[in-house]
Amino acid sequence: MIVRRYPNEDDELAQHLTDQLNTPLDRPESGELNTGHIASIAAATACDVAYDQAANGHLVDLFAALPLPGTPEGREFWASLGEAGGQAAWNIVPANAGGPFFDYLLNGNEGGIAFRVLSFVGELDDERRAAVAEVIGDALKDTFVGGGARYLGKLWLRDAENSAWHVMLASRRKQETREDRERFLDAWGNA
Repeated sequence: MIVRRYPNEDDELAQHLTDQLNTPLDRPESGELNTGHIASIAAATACDVAYDQAANGHLVDLFAALPLPGTPEGREFWASLGEAGGQAAWNIVPANAGGPFFDYLLNGNEGGIAFRVLSFVGELDDERRAAVAEVIGDALKDTFVGGGARYLGKLWLRDAENSAWHVMLASRRKQETREDRERFLDAWGNA
């Protein structure tokens, strides 16, 4: 983890711990593990883990906003998306992705969905991307207020692409070693 965050008395986490939970940062004062240490651990964990888990959760939320496979609306939507997206759509359509699509997350393969989403979006030319945005936007327009169908579809695609990139980037970071991080910090420190 490259990000280092240390809570101090003015920090929001420290204020929460002291005000809401009534636990001063130096409690217990015995020099062993105290609330301040736990706050540091929580902050480090949030910096390192939540980034990837939040992006994965957001990808799931994006798909949850679309019509469900196996329903009449879902069958129509996914068929339309397949037509609009052409070969690229095979990366994400339920007929190809199948039930295990979201099981990957449960089994610790966070990059599986992200890779498929990036492949899908990356293989769309401008014409197909506009057609896919229209199909997605049509499915979202009754649920979300603001903008037309095409605009909502563009937002969905942009958000899915960005979230998938965050997952892939975080997955790469998980493979880094302490030496990799030290080499990175040294290189930038000596630049």
